[in-house]
Amino acid sequence: MAADLSIIVVEKDRDRALRIVDALTEAGDYRITVLSDEGSLARRIADLRPDVVLIDVASPSRDVLEELTLASGPLERPVAMFVDRSDAGITRAAIEAGVSAYVVDGLRPERIKPILDAAIARFHMFARMRAELATTKAALEERKIIDRAKGFVMRAKGIDEVAAYQLIRKAAMDQGKRVVDVAAALITAAELLK
Repeated sequence: MAADLSIIVVEKDRDRALRIVDALTEAGDYRITVLSDEGSLARRIADLRPDVVLIDVASPSRDVLEELTLASGPLERPVAMFVDRSDAGITRAAIEAGVSAYVVDGLRPERIKPILDAAIARFHMFARMRAELATTKAALEERKIIDRAKGFVMRAKGIDEVAAYQLIRKAAMDQGKRVVDVAAALITAAELLK
């Protein structure tokens, strides 16, 4: 965990918050902000824009998880949640909200740094997976558009698929556009002419 991280600690109990801050201070030189009230958590996380959020609650409520989801916090930054007790529904809701580390059996100072390190690593791994999935989905959508345009060109010109693609590709090169943009324009024109 890099020393220049800003960390928000969400903890109602002042003594527990101080123990957490002490443990974090021992682990490194972090910028730490303690929030003692879970209300308006989404807005305050968005305003403070921390690198990591650490939440310590005895038993997480759906309201806290909803606040996290509203803040888009878990998708923008690692969130580690330490709970004393939980049930399967709350655990699932926390994971679906994007919590990077959900640790049952409370927070012990000696566990903070390794768990935050793991939460950060897991967050970055899932961020890469989300980016790869978005890229793959975009490529698939582009492929569908190009295939559809090839179909229009094949029927209109009576040519095979390879020749249709070469025609679309040449038009894209001549116009300085991407193949998918020319294909989309072809689809629009073909649908207007139907």
